[in-house]
Amino acid sequence: MSINYTELHFRKRKSLSADSKVCAGCRTCEIICSLSHEGSIDIEKSRIIVKSNSFKGSFTPRFCHQCSDFPCFYSCPEAAIHIDPDLGIVLIDEKKCVGCRECEEACPFKIIRYDEQKEKAFKCDFCNGDPKCVRWCPVNALGIIKFGGEI
Repeated sequence: MSINYTELHFRKRKSLSADSKVCAGCRTCEIICSLSHEGSIDIEKSRIIVKSNSFKGSFTPRFCHQCSDFPCFYSCPEAAIHIDPDLGIVLIDEKKCVGCRECEEACPFKIIRYDEQKEKAFKCDFCNGDPKCVRWCPVNALGIIKFGGEI
């Protein structure tokens, strides 16, 4: 199978967005993410991370930006990272991941995480197009951005 990298770079895609001026730091997004993906509340396994700045008293949700140049994709020696053709989002196939952590190192936002028990990398999978963190945010600090036209 031949990959058209130009087509992938300019693909239609979605990403999360966050307004740190609105975020209250309640961490509901982290809780609902870990609960829906892991079946338990464990913010260390959340695909979204809320960072706090105690000097400013502000909070910033951090998540996969669905980069157009997706360095994680290129860094994976096992081809465990692919682009979902329907949503245009970058996904990690847990079955193919060997836990080498190359994607974690390549991520410019340092948002790819590593599960020590599973020995697998993980990141936001956009909840199959309906991110629960966006739906559950009590202050509407999270949203969805569409790039490259309608998806």
